[in-house]
Amino acid sequence: MDERQHLPLLRLSSDRRCCGSRCQGESVMRDFSYAQATSRADAIALAALPDTMVLAGGTELLNWTRIGIVEPARIVDITRIPGMEGVKALPNGGVRIGALTKLNDAAQHPLIRASYPVLSEAILKSASAQIRNLATVGGNPLQRVRCPYFRADEPTPCNKRAPGSGCGALHGFNEKHAIFGWTKDCVAVHPADPPVALAVLDADFITEDKNGGRRLAARKFNVLPGEDPTAHSVLHHGELIVGIEIGRPAPKSAYLKIRERESYEYATVSAAVALDLEGDVIRRARIALGSVAMQPWRLEETERRLAGQKLGSPAIEAAVDAGFADARPLSSNTYKIKLARNAALRTIELAARA
Repeated sequence: MDERQHLPLLRLSSDRRCCGSRCQGESVMRDFSYAQATSRADAIALAALPDTMVLAGGTELLNWTRIGIVEPARIVDITRIPGMEGVKALPNGGVRIGALTKLNDAAQHPLIRASYPVLSEAILKSASAQIRNLATVGGNPLQRVRCPYFRADEPTPCNKRAPGSGCGALHGFNEKHAIFGWTKDCVAVHPADPPVALAVLDADFITEDKNGGRRLAARKFNVLPGEDPTAHSVLHHGELIVGIEIGRPAPKSAYLKIRERESYEYATVSAAVALDLEGDVIRRARIALGSVAMQPWRLEETERRLAGQKLGSPAIEAAVDAGFADARPLSSNTYKIKLARNAALRTIELAARA
């Protein structure tokens, strides 16, 4: 698609009513051009243009533009590209989920429900039914942090919003922030639920760009602040997620989300567990925590210690405790260590009964 074939320039505006010292009146968004790609080649060519962003479900992008996090010059709509939806079995026993598959469609698919209950549960707990009917599997991992300093209406110290400005949450409001993998430059967490399940399933994101494409491990898709405090993910500009591939089934798996209210809310802590059992003995365990770091956090030491342990034995708790040896609370979130520990233990029980 030639850029000259773009639809007419669109203009968005919103009435932003502010309180106190904040401004009042109308805040007009930046003009942008809009194109609807009809093939992957179109989408890749257009997405690689400077100052361009991709629109799928739009449940996050529209929020970003509304509050001024991003102001792209171009938006490329990829929702009409054929062949990027659906769930299909792979010859190796795994599955491939098209990036444009709606969250609800993935969660309710018989193959996902039977073989990967942890993913189905994580998706169903991720958002309201209305949002799940619009949001896509490929777009969900691209959510950005829910830190109030990042999403503030007025400028605040936030290295992800304004590189080099500092981290307001480090000594500010941080009760829901990280206990693993944070630095003084950023203490935020990634808020999404499905990526936690995908991390515990050792899933890969399949991407395409002008150079071909990559397989990106779901567990390392988001960037820790020690690597780059300004980055959200390892995805390059112009690189599109086209699918997600998961290996062999994990029927003994479960997801637990702890939040302030059962209705639509982001997790305070979440846990995903997949077990390989022989009778009541754990042969292999995979455990990932959500909302505790800038990426799903695998409890690798716990996984190692659980191998060979009998369900219900005291060694289970000891193994989970070992996974928190490197946990570092902030000034207001020490409670999250105990909460995450108990969530991991409870989810092991749920997975064993699945």
